[in-house]
Amino acid sequence: MNVVDVPEPGPPGPGEVLVRPEAVGLCGSDFHYFLGDLGAVDSSRLYPRVQGHEAAGVLEAVGPECPPGLRTGERVALWPLVACGACYPCRIGRHNACANISLVGIHRDGALQELLRVPAAQVFPVAGRDPALAALIEPVSIAVQAVTRGRIAPGEKAVVFGAGPIGHSIAVAATDRGASVLLVDRLASRLARVTSGADTVVAADAEQAVAAAREWAGGDGPEAVFEATGVADVARVAVDVVAPAGRVVVVGLASHEAPLRIGDLAFKELDVLGVSCCDAAGFAEAVSLVARHEQALSVLLTHEFPLEEAPEAIAYAIGHQSEVMKAVIRI
Repeated sequence: MNVVDVPEPGPPGPGEVLVRPEAVGLCGSDFHYFLGDLGAVDSSRLYPRVQGHEAAGVLEAVGPECPPGLRTGERVALWPLVACGACYPCRIGRHNACANISLVGIHRDGALQELLRVPAAQVFPVAGRDPALAALIEPVSIAVQAVTRGRIAPGEKAVVFGAGPIGHSIAVAATDRGASVLLVDRLASRLARVTSGADTVVAADAEQAVAAAREWAGGDGPEAVFEATGVADVARVAVDVVAPAGRVVVVGLASHEAPLRIGDLAFKELDVLGVSCCDAAGFAEAVSLVARHEQALSVLLTHEFPLEEAPEAIAYAIGHQSEVMKAVIRI
């Protein structure tokens, strides 16, 4: 990664806005992108690229034919997705799983720059919320999509493996829906940040994780289990833990393969669900969720860097993942 000068974008066209980014979060998918191992994405066509998809900023200019509620000077969060509208997922209303998806910061230049021009449909007003907290809305939107896919209902029990920012956000989103949540991680330091009301347990290996989750859930096991570690083998643990007829929701990104007993899927009649980005409604719900649970989510903001130190920031975050929860670039 290098800091370079690039041409300023032109004025916004019809249905477009010009955003001046103020805060950009770095996340696990940024690390995968930086290291060239995004898995299903063909990385040979993606570089060079300005990264940055977790972003908040101020509207610098609003083009013609934009929604009347958008005003210059207003702070917004960036929903990074543009769908093609023509593929099978789009035709059935699941634009977030578009076969030809275009994501800010991955398929086109992102928010780690001083000005960014995007379609008006991709910005969501966040009132006076702190820019770093507003940048958290995008990862929280992944958690919203996860609990939606997992059909979390009041009174259910959900186990979340992985107490990184996504795991924490899933715990917040699930408790907001009235579920009881157990957050499992091998690092006590990550679990110490939990203020969402979730229960926590430190598990050094798969055997401890399975035993702790089963003891906590009791009965037949938890109705839903979320894999938010990005460690492929944890998907097998999730299948072992979840109750028969339950849901396993895979959120973490991993390029490795993991062995599963296929018979467990049939005998337990499990739903195994993947999670990608969220749709516009999910992003709007994430804006609301962050407003309702600001205290529980703000503890995830652990490190800040200026734009000129972005290369050092991503290197530090990759090298200190037990220490860094969410590194934010302030612009």
